[in-house]
Amino acid sequence: MSEPISYKEAGVDIDKAEAFVQSIRSLVKATHRTGVIGELGGFGGLFHLDVEKFRNPVLVSATDGVGTKIKIATLMDRHHTIGIDLVAMCVNDIVVQGAEPLFFLDYYATGKLDIEIAASVIGGIARGCELAGAALVGGETAEMPGMYDTGDYDLAGFSVGIVEKDAIIDGSRVAVGDSLIGLASSGPHSNGYSLIRKIIEVSGSPLDMPFEGSTLAKCLLAPTRIYVKSLLNVMRDFTVKGMAHVTGGGFPGNVPRILPKGVRARIDPSAWPRPPVFPMPLPISGSLPAPKMIRIMIKMIMRN
Repeated sequence: MSEPISYKEAGVDIDKAEAFVQSIRSLVKATHRTGVIGELGGFGGLFHLDVEKFRNPVLVSATDGVGTKIKIATLMDRHHTIGIDLVAMCVNDIVVQGAEPLFFLDYYATGKLDIEIAASVIGGIARGCELAGAALVGGETAEMPGMYDTGDYDLAGFSVGIVEKDAIIDGSRVAVGDSLIGLASSGPHSNGYSLIRKIIEVSGSPLDMPFEGSTLAKCLLAPTRIYVKSLLNVMRDFTVKGMAHVTGGGFPGNVPRILPKGVRARIDPSAWPRPPVFPMPLPISGSLPAPKMIRIMIKMIMRN
């Protein structure tokens, strides 16, 4: 009879996972807000909705990931802001519908759990939740040997917000003559990084090359801006008819989602300064002809 094989010998260390959960308790506690019930460690996150504060409440949910921006974070061993990206991609989807984010959950998957890296990522998630005013009420850490290479991990997130039914912002009241106002991004956010990485590969540009007083990698890893508190303040003082979270599809893929039939948005790309990372000049050292490289760069600029 063969010797039994333990879970740990198969590549999953439950004791390490539990130690990791204990190590992030203070990070989670820092995101506490009214409504949270219990502490980290239950089978589900509990949140008490005070319905007496609302006349006709509607819950708004969103889920998203960070995409291949994680590859740059992994290559540069800089993991402390990628969690902010994760929260931002979810809560920004919620707030553009007029809703206030309430709570957030994350999913962290890796081949072999590195507590230091994982804690850095969760620290970013907790910081993102603080910036959004959302509570981090739970999550899942999955150690899956064979699914991910050593050092690799992936992230997904889920958030729930709330809005009064008659205050939902869906663009239905947008009309000809309304003004379209854009809020500045902090860079590519978490969009288009497969294209960005391809441009870097073809151009042969090192991620540690000097750029804008820093390095190219640090500029590309600038965390996604969280617009929640800014927009909630605007909605309290002004009438807002429609909002679009401009993600991977750029202006053409996102702005029309809030426009009624017969209404178009007129956008002048020269009306604002672009962050330097978009028109960034890169030396062409790969096999892609320079004119095509320029077209790819312009496409990236316009889509973000």
